[in-house]
Amino acid sequence: MCRFEKKEKKEGTMGFKSFGGEKLKTTMGMSTAPSRSKMKLWMIRATTSVLLWTCIVQLTALGDMWGPRVLKGWPSCFSQEAATAISVLQDKALSVQTRVLPPKRVYKNNGYLMVSCNGGLNQMRSAICDMVAIARYLNVTLIVPELDKTSFWADPSEFQDIFDVDHFITSLRDEVRILKELPPRLKRRVELGGVYTMPPVSWSDISYYHKQILPLIQKYKVVHLNRTDARLANNGQPLEIQRLRCRVNFSALRFTSQIEELGRRVIRLLRQNGPVLVLHLRYEMDMLAFSGCTQGCNNDEVEELTRMRYAYPWWKEKIINSDLKRKDGLCPLTPEETALILTAMGIDPNVQIYIAAGEIYGGERRMASLAKAFPKVVRKETLLNPSDLRFFQNHSSQMAALDYLVSLESDIFVPTYDGNMAKVVEGHRRFLGYKKTILLDRRLLVDLIDQYSSGSLSWDEFSSAVKETHAERMGNPTKRLVIPDRPKEEDYFYANPEECLELSDEQLSST
Repeated sequence: MCRFEKKEKKEGTMGFKSFGGEKLKTTMGMSTAPSRSKMKLWMIRATTSVLLWTCIVQLTALGDMWGPRVLKGWPSCFSQEAATAISVLQDKALSVQTRVLPPKRVYKNNGYLMVSCNGGLNQMRSAICDMVAIARYLNVTLIVPELDKTSFWADPSEFQDIFDVDHFITSLRDEVRILKELPPRLKRRVELGGVYTMPPVSWSDISYYHKQILPLIQKYKVVHLNRTDARLANNGQPLEIQRLRCRVNFSALRFTSQIEELGRRVIRLLRQNGPVLVLHLRYEMDMLAFSGCTQGCNNDEVEELTRMRYAYPWWKEKIINSDLKRKDGLCPLTPEETALILTAMGIDPNVQIYIAAGEIYGGERRMASLAKAFPKVVRKETLLNPSDLRFFQNHSSQMAALDYLVSLESDIFVPTYDGNMAKVVEGHRRFLGYKKTILLDRRLLVDLIDQYSSGSLSWDEFSSAVKETHAERMGNPTKRLVIPDRPKEEDYFYANPEECLELSDEQLSST
């Protein structure tokens, strides 16, 4: 806090005493009237200073727009840390418009819901959307979700390291109350182990949570859901729930300013060199070990991937026939297969291919065919300086967040496997105006590749078949597939959130 420097004046002290009712003493011929005038002036200055300081503090608390501007002229009154914080607020104020918060929703709180997400970034992202919708319709308070730190990626990131937690809380406050942590009394109880923990049933509709979970919350005050992936059904949910899931996904879950700014920088660098195709090349070690897909791997690599699969007990499938799985379209395309398919589709060889993925298994040896067919293959690591990514090292979810931002902005998005990132990005690009997303039919493609490799198909026949197969697989408007009693096999809500896309049934059915 600023210290107001005052010069001690004998006259001022004498004047203050006269205000208290003591008999005024005249010194050196000074009269009573001037002393009272100085006393009043001193009081006016002090009162004005207090009022001004109060206004400054209030303005700072009201928002990001005005506080920094008022404080800009007061650098000498603050510590270096405070000055730095004000500078950050000023930068943020310039990048956004005045934000009007929605009114708080007033409701009787039935208790508190804690959730622990599992999986990678996009699996957790969709789970968070589900949990917000569930908390809203149970009239409970949601505690900011805990992110997975024990999966294959072992990312120690907290929610606030990836997402703008304050925006998440305030932007949804008209729907659900969200707190960063439990109230102290309940927090102590949880720390002592006094919390009811359970995994909800997968693919459940909202009635399950009303009938099974809400009574537990009312009984125990706090319930902890320790697995959150795919716990809310794709279809058959009230329209309000579906649209709330979209609101969380497309608006409330905003990445931190640091991630957003670095993402914008990558996009600017790419745009300087023309069109961009983002290739989500899901050919990483964990994916291959989990799926058992070893096409193109040597014997040592096959053994390494098998050892890894057995090392993770929660990966249930251990004995896998890679060839059969590939023929069923259940394997990610290899880099070599991907190069062949992109060429057959007529993708310009001079287009920039941004690899949105972790380390490709097999390294440059496996990437050679793709790099030869498309010389402008880039990654965030080649576009940015090591210092730019130093903060993100060993934080796979934050790295994935950068790839997510670039994937949304690309001219074309091509996933080689329909994992969580592929699905969530597909749905987000639909929401942004059906941006071109090539959805590969892997089962048909591997059959065409094998026929071409064996000489059964000429290049022209192969290329024509690939183009014809994917002419209507570009992320166009379409009805979400519903398969009663088989939710795992139906279309995923987050890949095609049609309830949020402002299209009539006639438009969807005509595509």
